[in-house]
Amino acid sequence: MNGWPNISELLLNDGENVPIGLLGVPLAVGSVTPGACDQAPALLRQTLKRIGRYDVETQRSVSTPILDRGDVQLGGLSIEAAAGPIGDAVKASANQHSLTFLVGGNNAITRPAVLAMGDLSKVGLITLDAHFDMRDLDHGLSNGNPVRALIKDGLPGKNIAQIGLAAFANTEKMHRDAIAAGNLLVTIDQVRRDGIQKAVELAIEHTRHCETLVIDCDIDVIDRSQMPGAPGARPGGMRVADFYWAVRSLASQHRTRVIDLTEWDPSLDPTDVSALTAARWVAECIAGFEAR
Repeated sequence: MNGWPNISELLLNDGENVPIGLLGVPLAVGSVTPGACDQAPALLRQTLKRIGRYDVETQRSVSTPILDRGDVQLGGLSIEAAAGPIGDAVKASANQHSLTFLVGGNNAITRPAVLAMGDLSKVGLITLDAHFDMRDLDHGLSNGNPVRALIKDGLPGKNIAQIGLAAFANTEKMHRDAIAAGNLLVTIDQVRRDGIQKAVELAIEHTRHCETLVIDCDIDVIDRSQMPGAPGARPGGMRVADFYWAVRSLASQHRTRVIDLTEWDPSLDPTDVSALTAARWVAECIAGFEAR
């Protein structure tokens, strides 16, 4: 697009010593609400040409190149079977890049991303999510239980911080179990009352002892009016401006190695609102990385 420097120009198909990697994970199987979030990686790439590189607030243009590593080939695999290929792809990307953008797909991709980072006692997970993701495991893995599964895998609650938890979107048992595990819990009302900066500061402090951070951006944390393409999003969610602030801040942490974007279902939004909201996530991540 002539005269319009945009984020898509930063994507490379090959190259060495590229600081950031982008990996698509089109996983839709096992979703509590069946949908088409496997369509998200392709649409995000297409929409990046509509996101500019200049930030009027900082008066800087983002410029860090991104190696597009393509999509993990899942071919209808179950969540359990897909965990291996996803984890291998994330590990390979993390070994090559300082930061990896993981574009889902549903929230089940978060567990293999965390496991790929190695010793769970040294890995922190910070979620921007309306939900605890603590559904029971009795019927197997789903996009509704990656946090519970990770706790069962051995991820300590002292390594988990959850921001944006919504009223009337969770259960008492999930809440009790998250508290018992030692997770840091910040509700969406706390975000509104105390500010997103305070919430992020609490999460960073809670995971201070962790050597590596994985950031899970479940896009249903955003208010439904600003993210209609997320099946779990509800009215009363996080302001998109707060979401972007949190993403940029968390990406600026040197310990952050993986940031995922999950639960965007393009089929739910006939407009371009959700696509533009999701695509700007990439710009905010880059801006955060460049602030390190």
